[in-house]
Amino acid sequence: MGSVASYFGQLCGKQKKREEERHLRANDRSFNLSYNYANNAIKTSKYNIFTFLPLNLFEQFRRLANAYFVFLMVLQLIPQISSLSWFTTAVPLILVLSITAVKDASDDINRHKSDNQVNNRIVDVLIDGELRKEKWMNVQVGDIIKLENNQFVTADLLLLSSSEPLNLVYVETAELDGETNLKVKQALTVTGEIGDNIDALAGFNGEVRCEPPNNRLDKFKGNLVLNGQTYALDNDKVLLRGCTLRNTEWCFGLVIFGGPDTKLMQNSGKTTFKRTSIDHLMNVLVLCIFGFLASMCSVLAIGNAIWEVREGSMFTVFLPREPGIDAALSSFLSFWSYIIILNTVVPISLYVSVEIIRLGNSFYIDWDRKMYYPKSDTPAQARTTTLNEELGQIKYIFSDKTGTLTQNIMTFNKCSINGKAYGELFDFAGQRVEITEKTQTVDFSWNRLADMKFIFHDQSLVETVREGNPEAQTFFRLLALCHTVMPEEKTEGELFYQAQSPDEGALVTAARNFGFVFRSRTPETITIMEMGTRVTYELLTVLDFNNVRKRMSVIVRSPEGKLTLYCKGADTIIFERLHPSCKKLVEVTSRHLSEYAGEGLRTLALAYKNLDETYMEDWKQRHHEASITMEGREERLDELYEEIEKDLLLLGATAVEDKLQDGVPQTIEQLAKADIKIWVLTGDKQETAENIGYSCNMLREEMKDIFVVAANTAEGVMEELRNARRKMCPESADEPSLVKSRAGLFWLQKTEAVLDEKVDGEYGLVINGHSLAFALEKNLQLELLRTACMCQTVICCRVTPLQKAQVVELVKKYKQAVTLAIGDGANDVSMIKAAHIGVGISGQEGMQAVLSSDFSFAQFRYLQRLLLVHGRWSYLRMCKFLRYFFYKNFTFTFVHFWYAFFCGFSAQTVYDEWFITLYNLVYTALPVLGMSLFDQDVNDRWSFQYPQLYTPGQRNLYFCKKAFVRCMMHSCYSSLILFFIPWAAMHDTVRDDGKDIADYQSFALLAQTCLLVVMNIQLCLDTHYWTAVNQFFVWGSLAAYFAITFTMYSNGMFLIFTSIFPFIGTARNSLNQPNVWLTIFLTSLLCILPVVAFRFILIQLRPTINDKVRHKVRKEALPAPAPRRPPTRRISTRRSGYAFSHTQGYGNLVTSRKFLLKLPLKSRPVLFTETDSPLAQNQPQHYRTIAEEPEESQSPQMEEVRRE
Repeated sequence: MGSVASYFGQLCGKQKKREEERHLRANDRSFNLSYNYANNAIKTSKYNIFTFLPLNLFEQFRRLANAYFVFLMVLQLIPQISSLSWFTTAVPLILVLSITAVKDASDDINRHKSDNQVNNRIVDVLIDGELRKEKWMNVQVGDIIKLENNQFVTADLLLLSSSEPLNLVYVETAELDGETNLKVKQALTVTGEIGDNIDALAGFNGEVRCEPPNNRLDKFKGNLVLNGQTYALDNDKVLLRGCTLRNTEWCFGLVIFGGPDTKLMQNSGKTTFKRTSIDHLMNVLVLCIFGFLASMCSVLAIGNAIWEVREGSMFTVFLPREPGIDAALSSFLSFWSYIIILNTVVPISLYVSVEIIRLGNSFYIDWDRKMYYPKSDTPAQARTTTLNEELGQIKYIFSDKTGTLTQNIMTFNKCSINGKAYGELFDFAGQRVEITEKTQTVDFSWNRLADMKFIFHDQSLVETVREGNPEAQTFFRLLALCHTVMPEEKTEGELFYQAQSPDEGALVTAARNFGFVFRSRTPETITIMEMGTRVTYELLTVLDFNNVRKRMSVIVRSPEGKLTLYCKGADTIIFERLHPSCKKLVEVTSRHLSEYAGEGLRTLALAYKNLDETYMEDWKQRHHEASITMEGREERLDELYEEIEKDLLLLGATAVEDKLQDGVPQTIEQLAKADIKIWVLTGDKQETAENIGYSCNMLREEMKDIFVVAANTAEGVMEELRNARRKMCPESADEPSLVKSRAGLFWLQKTEAVLDEKVDGEYGLVINGHSLAFALEKNLQLELLRTACMCQTVICCRVTPLQKAQVVELVKKYKQAVTLAIGDGANDVSMIKAAHIGVGISGQEGMQAVLSSDFSFAQFRYLQRLLLVHGRWSYLRMCKFLRYFFYKNFTFTFVHFWYAFFCGFSAQTVYDEWFITLYNLVYTALPVLGMSLFDQDVNDRWSFQYPQLYTPGQRNLYFCKKAFVRCMMHSCYSSLILFFIPWAAMHDTVRDDGKDIADYQSFALLAQTCLLVVMNIQLCLDTHYWTAVNQFFVWGSLAAYFAITFTMYSNGMFLIFTSIFPFIGTARNSLNQPNVWLTIFLTSLLCILPVVAFRFILIQLRPTINDKVRHKVRKEALPAPAPRRPPTRRISTRRSGYAFSHTQGYGNLVTSRKFLLKLPLKSRPVLFTETDSPLAQNQPQHYRTIAEEPEESQSPQMEEVRRE
């Protein structure tokens, strides 16, 4: 009702003013109601009982096809032009509208149930000085409510007080951002003192001024005015609707935003509607068909006019014209009559069948046990049912690296402390020893709080720490203090860490095992066990992380009163802020960092600084002033952080390992052989990304060259891109060759395409974030695209989420190719939404990517099965379905066209009306669905064996405008046979007993029987893979036809419904004649024989890759795969820094500001020779060419299948 009221309000000129600032007062409903803020009721449903029918029909008739069929039905109700009964269109139309309406009603009823369930939840609300049970939907802005443990947060609340010490609460935000780890929120001290005193809460009259409703989950700005004092509010004082209260007995909150104004509802906007390239082509083809239909009807209308003038006068004696109708008007009416008759060129069942096929192919993905990941109990999921066939046409894949190619499960691998490297093992001769699973691990039994799952091999580091080395102990003390991990200790000594990123947890766990155990924290203290001794540090402040600072710091006071700043961050950032005395140590540590980068490890530099008490007091006061300002708060805080983080003393560096997922190199190799280009878009530093590229088989030593674009100016980037392009293709023109064309409905959309340029050999391109920012500018983007598309592999490093989406959009715009983006984190969402197909990996970074994706699964290796098997089959099935569907309907319609020349262009139908009604709904519906749901040219293992089978889909060879024209020509030929052979056979034919059977009804029966038999034989020719279901559908549809025909043409039906079933006795009189069956046989032979001959000749002269592989399948069993050699380990000489993700972090734990630290994944470039993954067990990733077969065993028509 709210939307209706707002609509009428706008009509009356009362348009709601846009909210610029929210102002509310606690416990004052009358004051807050004056602002007309939304209450807490939500409405996600679209209809109610009164609006469902009109609104749903209105939505359905917005589809051009549905409106077209209603128009046809109206024409059929006009007796002057209709030669077909209205039910021939009405029955299928009502059926389709009803099915869609039932589906929409079911969806909306579920939404209503969900809304009612949420709106009727009960919560304690403070009203008139007492707590009352109220429904959620009755909660108003300004109310104070009480939440208890494990309850959902009712609305967006300002946290006032809680049961926990220091007014902390713990919330789970899985419903908001997919992350299951707990977040900490903390109330202001001034409100926290109220506790659960109901009288004090009832008397609370604080006023809040804050930002208007918005969808930013990570930011909140506002002030609380209480007793004349102003207090700053930020995101950590706010509990958002959708969160769940955990480990907190109770808390009180003040409602700031309710219902549709909450950040959860503000973020529930509609996802971009994606449509496949076949959908777009279908729109254009349907428009062309409408034009073709109009031209056919015009020809027949002109024919009618000519016939009426020349021949019609002879019939007026016994068929007089109606008053006022002459030849011209008769011609006009016959035009509309033929529009009705020939409308089957665009049958309504086409749209229903397409949706059924897509739904069926989506279920195959959901049910595929080979894409099920047992470790996390995660099956593959098709989250949308409208994009399946697009999976068979992918040309470009854009992949994240962190958690997508790598496991995102971090282990502390190596470190450098005070210039000495730890983590490697050496023998007596000083040679490095390779660490394997059998290598002895360090014994941590001396530490009763150690995590026994932690594995480390270098005993010398433990000895160094236990000997009391001050640098080593300070190193691990920093790791135990400088983080945002939340500890949970259910039983004494049994610690669990809730880390906001896997590498945070790895570093704190490492410190724990080496004797510096993080035990507990409050907003003002951190307690750790230092080599068995309990030490509590006072936490003064945490200096926030953001993507510019790329570091975080904590300032703590030890029990002795010593003030220290501990800092960790990207090495380049830390090194700039070191004291000059660290120069030599920096050189040594840099060498260690280079080694770690060569192994694909994630690195981090650590430093500290002792602070003066007087300076700290002055700095803290300025920090407080900056933190409560409303304008320029972040800029002022950054300046203060820069000031204090100077002259740091370097401690060393950490190296965290994140191994590749199982099967990643094999998957990438397979996809490359299917001529799919893979671009990696990552936030990692260049060296790390490059090493991961080598370990994934994306970059290979045998590549002719790998270009690195790292210039810091637009001119420099242009020069580097041009030099790379000229080296790959010396004759390449300076200006790109743009092909301009028009596309879309009515050809209104202008498109530009950059043509591919020929390159001899394979190349790779690595470009960093700074250079990419310049390259994406309008004057450079085509140069970037040309150069990148010449390369087999492209790696973009240090990119922001926005740049990821921009790269995808650039390729979509100028390459006219189908793109797929795959990622697992929140920073991949923009890329996933921008691509034609978005794939989410349910990994360690929450479920944000999955929630925005079209398809999801747990491991990157399943991507090759999704594309090479499910995608290819879906595309093949959809194209085969469309070709056959248009063929059978054009043939059906063209027979009407030829018949017009023999019936005086009178718009008489050549078939029985009931046959016309049931042709697409009953007689031909199931066989084509059976083929479209079960057909496959080769099975899944052969699809993996020959990835080149995928390439025809990329070029859209199976269903395009040319294929459509060929289909029309085939239909035209078949219709000529199907009309003229039965016509000639029946022309002067008599029965066995000498009676005449050359009547209209007998001819109609013969024509429609021939048509149905030919259609089924053609379907059998198109079917490559037979199942019992296919057999049942084909034979069942023929049996149904004869059963229904004999029933409808029986005496009984004629006696009951005389006007509806006029074909009395036709079936039994005609179908008992041998010449009728001979005519059916001859017609079928003449229709099918040329098709078989043409296909045979085509396979001999121009075999496709499918023909070659299917020939191969018939000749031999699937061969055993060849063993793989692991690639050699590659050591980089470049230094790697720590690459943070581009997500704002919140570190101030005094106010529990969140901190989200994402380290760039770096992995060892080692391929595993053996793996127990399902991929290896099925061995689908191995590839060989047909040419590997001995020459003498090949048939003459077989050509070599080259590697592409």
